[in-house]
Amino acid sequence: MAQQNKELNRDEIIIRTSIIGIVANVFLAIFKAGVGILSNSIAIILDAVNNLSDAMSSVITIVGTKLAGKKPDKKHPMGYGRIEYISATIISLIVLYAGVTSLIESVKKIINPEVPDYSAVTLVIVAVGVVVKILLGKYVKGVGQKVNSDSLVASGSDATLDSIISASTLVAALIYLFSGISLEAWLGAIISLIIIKAGFEMLRDTISQILGERVDSSLSKAIKMTAASFPEVNGAYDLFLHAYGPDTYVGSIHIEIPDTMRAGEIDKLMRDIQDKVYQEHKVILEGISIYSINTKDDVAQEMLNTCRSIVMSQKHVLQLHGFFADTEKKTISFDVIIDFAAPNREEIFGEIEKQIQDVYPDYKLNLTMDVDMSD
Repeated sequence: MAQQNKELNRDEIIIRTSIIGIVANVFLAIFKAGVGILSNSIAIILDAVNNLSDAMSSVITIVGTKLAGKKPDKKHPMGYGRIEYISATIISLIVLYAGVTSLIESVKKIINPEVPDYSAVTLVIVAVGVVVKILLGKYVKGVGQKVNSDSLVASGSDATLDSIISASTLVAALIYLFSGISLEAWLGAIISLIIIKAGFEMLRDTISQILGERVDSSLSKAIKMTAASFPEVNGAYDLFLHAYGPDTYVGSIHIEIPDTMRAGEIDKLMRDIQDKVYQEHKVILEGISIYSINTKDDVAQEMLNTCRSIVMSQKHVLQLHGFFADTEKKTISFDVIIDFAAPNREEIFGEIEKQIQDVYPDYKLNLTMDVDMSD
């Protein structure tokens, strides 16, 4: 229930912040559009259009938050949280579209220039727009970071960028008033390129999240430490986390435990780990796999030390875990994690297998090249 209330509060905060952004941007767009038309300023008109795109972004954020908050159903048992990634993508595309269209208009004005006609009221409105955008951008981005909303962070970053654009428009107006040199169209082109660049960066970051990014190091390490905090657990490895929206993770983990534990003891340990990880990190561990540790065979322990020495002598090897040697059936099993930065991971793994097989020619090797999924 507490988690549900937390989600409701998060959604309410996002929606309230988005509404504030819509109201502010609509008012700015109306005033700037009027000023731009009266003063014949392409830069101010483009600035007004940009404000309208920001208002639309906030509307999309609200719709996305509402849809993402839908309860899980048979078709989507993990809920609709990933819709927030889609809404952030749409916002990025809107920013890109605004940048491209404004660039086209600016180029037209460069080819066929028009003389602007500024007034004191024009400059005051543009200056007020700069201040409002700075405050709005800082507020929206801050709230977005606090509640981990990519859409709000994107909207806040866009608003901060808009304040720079508006400030540039103001500078161009002052230059024209004092020198008679009109930089309107050229400034509009520069502004458009900045908007396009920001749109590409926002889109790149969002697509990266949709593809699936590496889990934050502090979270993965904290979860492993929690799992390994139980006295029966020798180590925690192979943490896989799947994001189903911001702050919604489902995953699995491997733990090393003594080979003397009974099924009932293992079952209780797994349930305790799942409960503690959820209570402390709000992460659902839907699966816990077991690595058995040799505790009754001194020969197996010596073999572990030998194998570890061989494996860790290889460059780019990060870890060996899950070691188990069966001296009766003549088998050796363990996992090796090789850094993604290695020029040829398969070649390194093959060399490890060869060296260990040379040392233990009578043993069957069951080695696994693990994926470096989390820190």
